[in-house]
Amino acid sequence: MNTRAWIVFLDESGVSLLPQIRRTYSPRGRTPLLRHRLNWKRASMARALGYHSTDPDRGARLCFHLKPGSYDTAGLIEVLEQVKVFYRGERVVLVWDGLSAHWSRAMRAWVAEQDWLTLERLPAYAPELNPVELLWSSLKKRELANLAGDHLADVADATEQGIHRINANPRLPWSFLAHTGLTGLDAL
Repeated sequence: MNTRAWIVFLDESGVSLLPQIRRTYSPRGRTPLLRHRLNWKRASMARALGYHSTDPDRGARLCFHLKPGSYDTAGLIEVLEQVKVFYRGERVVLVWDGLSAHWSRAMRAWVAEQDWLTLERLPAYAPELNPVELLWSSLKKRELANLAGDHLADVADATEQGIHRINANPRLPWSFLAHTGLTGLDAL
C-alpha cells in the first residue's frame, strides 16, 4: 500500500431539531428554560478527518457534509466525490466502520473505478478507534448543546462554527487521533 497518502477517517451521525440537552450554569433561582418547537425533522452529517501519513506538518484536514434524511450508498458516493475534490486527487486511504452502505456491492464497484481511493475497515464495535467519534462528541457538547434551532440550516451553521473552532486549534484534531492510540500512521 502506498503510504504517501492521506489517512481519512469518515463517520456519519444523525442530528435533529430537538436540542441536545446539556447542563449549564446560571445564577441561583434562574433556571434556564430551553424553548423549542417539537419538531422531529432529521438530517444526517458525514465528517471526514484526514491526517497525512508521512508529513504531519501538512496538518489535519476536516470536512463535513449535511443531507436531509439518512445516508445510503448513493449518498455516501456523493460524499466521497466531495472528498475527492477536497483532497484534489491526492491518494486517500479511507477508514470507516462496517455500515452496510459502506461495503455494498454498488459501493465496492464504484471504489474499484477510483485510482485515488483505498478502503480500510475499522474492527466491529470499536468506535474508540475512530477519531471522528471524538469530533462528534466535541461538537455535540459545545456548538450543538442546547441548540433549539428552527431550521436544519441552524444546525448546519452551528456545526460549521464548530469546525472553524476545531480548525483554529491545530492541536485539537491531532488530540482526537492521539486519544484513539493510533499514533504510527505511516504503519498503515
